[in-house]
Amino acid sequence: MYRKKLNYIPMATKVFSRRKFLRTSLTGGAAIAFVRPSDILSSFGQNIPYRSKAALTTGNDRADIVFRALKPFSDQIRRATVDKRIVLKPNNVSTETQLAATHVDTLEGILEFLKSVGRTDNVIIAESSAANSTLDGFGNFGYYSLASRYHVKLVDLDQEAYKILNVFNEKDFRPHPVRMSSLLLDQNSYVVSVAKMKTHDMVVATLSLKNIVIGAPIKDKGYSYSTSAETGAKSDKRIAHGGGIRAINYNLFTLSEWLHPDLAVIDGFEGMQGNGPVRGEPVNHRVCVASTDWLSADRIAVELMGINFDKIGYLNYCASAGRGVADLEKIEIIGESIRDHRKSYRLSDNINDQLVWMNPA
Repeated sequence: MYRKKLNYIPMATKVFSRRKFLRTSLTGGAAIAFVRPSDILSSFGQNIPYRSKAALTTGNDRADIVFRALKPFSDQIRRATVDKRIVLKPNNVSTETQLAATHVDTLEGILEFLKSVGRTDNVIIAESSAANSTLDGFGNFGYYSLASRYHVKLVDLDQEAYKILNVFNEKDFRPHPVRMSSLLLDQNSYVVSVAKMKTHDMVVATLSLKNIVIGAPIKDKGYSYSTSAETGAKSDKRIAHGGGIRAINYNLFTLSEWLHPDLAVIDGFEGMQGNGPVRGEPVNHRVCVASTDWLSADRIAVELMGINFDKIGYLNYCASAGRGVADLEKIEIIGESIRDHRKSYRLSDNINDQLVWMNPA
């Protein structure tokens, strides 16, 4: 699955009326945000003529289960990464709380796999943390040890080039410009989402797609939650959230056309339940999911977490639009079975508020 080529910078400054925005958006696919969930759910798989594959592994060594989850895709990944820059995108929503962030052992498992297929000569680990210094987070979580052992480069996306994309805001029905990482948009990048298995306080669960889409907006140097009002430093991640539950689900869906993983690796060795993505509690799960179809990977992760897939708006939208395979009957699962490793993750305390997307606007 390849990102749609971005040959232009979408207009960021023109002001649209509510009526014109709706008219132009609906012709481009925004109608999906305004139909009944039952209509969306009934269309799963109708336009998907193929099956996908995903691997599910378990064990007591985090790096090992990641390595084993990737092995069935060795030939496919080797071919897809010829003359490509491989971008490992961790999920470091926090630069201090390890449970909320991608573990160094997960990255090590991927790097060992890339070494086994001869693809370690052009690999970077790139992130824009939600707040505070991305590079400080790399240090806190031990990533610099990987740089010396695997000759991988560590990149702060906040200090790199960006393009402007527009997102929807449900408060004013207008497009809002967002600075998005050029590196993650670049077709010469083979993007690997190194995600965590976590519940979320806005979209029920955060997995491989959300890690890329919300990781792509950058922030100003020195931005933090506590000092932004004083320093004036801003984060475009807040803009991408769209001002509410409906908008963030819609923005995740629309942006997935340009921003999605080429390879999804979801670490559920120690998941997070409750008030994720930062303040949740650990789940001793010992699983890993990998697939070159990111939607299939996210679908399986949702099942492993014991979450009703119907409740996750942005994944429902993506499934209906054919962005990947979400029908479990069309996903070949390599390795373990879901039923043997399903747990019931406790959802966020505000889960009822999150389900507003299911009602017509």
